[in-house]
Amino acid sequence: MDPILGDCSLTTLRARTSHKWRTYPPDVLPAFVAEMDFDPAEQIKDAIRAAVAAGDLGYPHKGELGEAFAEFAGDRLAWSPDPDLVFAIPDVMTGITEVVQALVRPGSGIVINPPVYSPFFFRTQLAGRRIVEAPLAVAPGGSYDLDLDALDHALTLPGTGAYLLCNPHNPVGRVWSREQLTAVAELTDRRGVPLLVDEIHAPLVLPGGRHVPFHTIEHPAARRAIVFTSASKGWNIPGLKCGIAVAGDSEGAAILTQRWDALLASHLGVHASIAALRSARPWLDAAVAQIDENARLLAALLAEQLPAVRYQPPQASFLAWLDCRDLGLGHDPAATFLTVGRVALSPGEDFGVQGNGFARLNIGTSPELVTEAVRRMAVAVG
Repeated sequence: MDPILGDCSLTTLRARTSHKWRTYPPDVLPAFVAEMDFDPAEQIKDAIRAAVAAGDLGYPHKGELGEAFAEFAGDRLAWSPDPDLVFAIPDVMTGITEVVQALVRPGSGIVINPPVYSPFFFRTQLAGRRIVEAPLAVAPGGSYDLDLDALDHALTLPGTGAYLLCNPHNPVGRVWSREQLTAVAELTDRRGVPLLVDEIHAPLVLPGGRHVPFHTIEHPAARRAIVFTSASKGWNIPGLKCGIAVAGDSEGAAILTQRWDALLASHLGVHASIAALRSARPWLDAAVAQIDENARLLAALLAEQLPAVRYQPPQASFLAWLDCRDLGLGHDPAATFLTVGRVALSPGEDFGVQGNGFARLNIGTSPELVTEAVRRMAVAVG
């Protein structure tokens, strides 16, 4: 591994007190929650140290976050957002929930594409809105795609109030093409349904993939959409609590401005995010290279030790979506991996009924721990 990522030794990792390392007993290898094991970038550490040394621990101000994000987006994503339309938020799901409450009446439906990030379900329902499913299409080989016919049907259902799109998609790791996103814009525009886009995994697109920011689509619906992202996934700093919302026009900006008191980010998180976007890009490049290596390693390990598990390497991010249905472990194979193999994966059923028989494995770690995770999974199935 690149030295700037650390060595991911279990001795070091088990000294951490985050959710990942405190949820299970020490004999369990945690590979569930979307938190990487790599050491934080030195530029981020320096930014936090400097803020603490200066006593700069007050209420947040976005400072140069808009400019820093616009620079990163321009250099890496071929996107030129207006810095004035970039807002600091505590995290992506809080930002989405607040905008849903502003745009969508209680009891209305929010369209999602399962299997999909589990908070899309429970945060929407906690906000008093309904889930409307437009499941992803599955090809015979196991690859996923947007089902535009299912989406169009969901958008026409009575009481549908918004569409929440995940791109890159969690957990299947797909990045949607410009043509697909243009079709999404056309459908939502035709049906008069507001669009919210979660692009949190965009910095982690792997070699061969290409992320298309929704605001770069040439369509009026794209300019009305609100996009949510963060440095938290790309640079592994979720505990610093700073996400980013990007409005496409003045109306979206007004919604975010009106709800500023519910969307206060962490001031240290703002400092860390600016440092990540501007100064810690070499760290990001090293992380992406390591994840790509790990994805290829995982495919080889599964072929050797668990050939019944079907796996499509992701186009983005460090999350591996594993089809374990042929193992005969029922709806929740992660339960067997945990109780017998002592390795914790995310249960596929958390991502919707379409995830029954699946499990999500975090490979944002060292090759050695990816190897150990698969070894424990193989032990669990004998």
